[in-house]
This record gives sequence, C-alpha cells and structure tokens, in this order.
Amino acid sequence: MFSLQRLVGGGDIFFDLLDRSAREANESVQILVKTLSSPGPTVLDQLALVRRKDKRITEEIQERLVTTFVTPLEREDIDALAIALYKIPKTLEKFVERFMISPERIQHTSFTRQAELLQQSMETLLTMVGDLRGSPDLAKVKEKNDQLQYLEGEADKHMTGLLKELYSTRHDAVTVVALKDLFDLLEKVIDRCRDAGNVIVQIVLKNS
Repeated sequence: MFSLQRLVGGGDIFFDLLDRSAREANESVQILVKTLSSPGPTVLDQLALVRRKDKRITEEIQERLVTTFVTPLEREDIDALAIALYKIPKTLEKFVERFMISPERIQHTSFTRQAELLQQSMETLLTMVGDLRGSPDLAKVKEKNDQLQYLEGEADKHMTGLLKELYSTRHDAVTVVALKDLFDLLEKVIDRCRDAGNVIVQIVLKNS
C-alpha cells in the first residue's frame, strides 16, 4: 500500500541507518585488531557477516532515498557517506583474506602501528557520524576531521618507513609483493575513514 508518511517523512531513519553502518564498520576494525594478535579460523566468517550486514544497511539507505520525498540531508551526500562507510568492512575483509593465506611470509611483520591509527580514525569517524543527527557545529566537525587528516598523514609516513624497510631487507619477491599488498590495504582503510570524514564536513558545511 502507498504510504504518504513514508514518502514525505522518516528523516530520522537515515541518521539511524548511517549510525548503524558506522557501528558495523567499527566492529570490523575490532575484529581486525583481535585477528592481528590472535588469528582464528572463524575470523573470515565474522568479517563476512559484518560486511553483509553493512551491505544490507547501505542497500536500505539507497532504497529509502528513492522512496522518500523529503530527506534530512541532500540525497547524494547520504549516498556518498553510506558508500564510504561500507567500503571500510569491505576492504578489511580483503585484508584478512590475504593475511590468513600467507602466515609464513608475515610472521615477523608487525601491523600494530597501522592498527592503532585505524582504531583512532574509526573512533573519530564514529563520533562524527553520531553527531550528524544533532546539527553539529561546523568548527567542531572540522576539528575532528583535522584529526582524521592527521591520522591519515601519520599512516602515510609509517607506510613509507615500512616500504623502505621492505625494499632494503632480503626478502624473496613473493614476500615483498604479499607484504606490500597488505600494507596497501590497511592504508586504504584509513583513507576510507578520511573520505567519510570529508563527506561529513561537506554535509555540515551545506547545512550550517
């Protein structure tokens, strides 16, 4: 049955869905951290479940953008933020897939610093998404986004150091390729957090 209320209302549901998506992304980060310290046989199933849940949330957001006449934010901004959030668990699933298939090549490699930077980025992003509902102050949002930019910059510097060590140490070619791929994927996840933060800044700027 056609619902006029669904067509013109329901603005809060978009904030609810974006918040749920951000929480699923954060859950995937927590699974990663546990995996790095203690890999388990079910970790890929756990990440796949989180990614599927986030995908359903993203699909629901996109469906509601079509069926809702009035939205609390511009449609393209809601869609852009939903996609940016979904890419976090999606990319982490790829990382763990490759992490688990080459244990002998990564046993002496630490991903601790990148994991720390990712956790901090996700915590900041989670707060920014939650704040959207309450019409946050632009200056405060920019301050949090600056923190995301700083963390992304730290990740870039750390990546440079990792590559320098990788290329100057005697590794066989396959190990070099495998480690570089893993480094790239973790850096990409931090970039996803930064991208989502940039979308939030644009949203707040348009509505301030």
